[in-house]
Amino acid sequence: MSVFSDRSHRLLEVSTSGYYAWLPRPDSQRTIDDRELTDRIRHHNAESRGTYGARRIHADLLAEDREVGVKRVAGLMRNAGLEGVSRRRKTISSILDAGTGAPDPTNEGGQVAGDLDSYAIDGFN
Repeated sequence: MSVFSDRSHRLLEVSTSGYYAWLPRPDSQRTIDDRELTDRIRHHNAESRGTYGARRIHADLLAEDREVGVKRVAGLMRNAGLEGVSRRRKTISSILDAGTGAPDPTNEGGQVAGDLDSYAIDGFN
């Protein structure tokens, strides 16, 4: 048990007697349900070898007749440090690599691919 200091008393705006009355209270039903759900989520995540995300795990929980929302599953997964595998590509930066400059917009010394004046046609040059 920690000592409730005067500083934390003022910071939290809680009376000392209220703090010590709160300490021995049992966990709320929501906290107990969250622990149980997190265990089930960890089970399904391990069963899928870490590939299932919140939506698939939510579907698995519904198949077990557990009424729970997708957002709650996502939040519990986030708190537990779990995430599914995504097939989406990672964002590619538009910043050019060091040493390679941007293309020359004036095109000095180069030809434009669609420039018809640069092509030689037999008999017309």
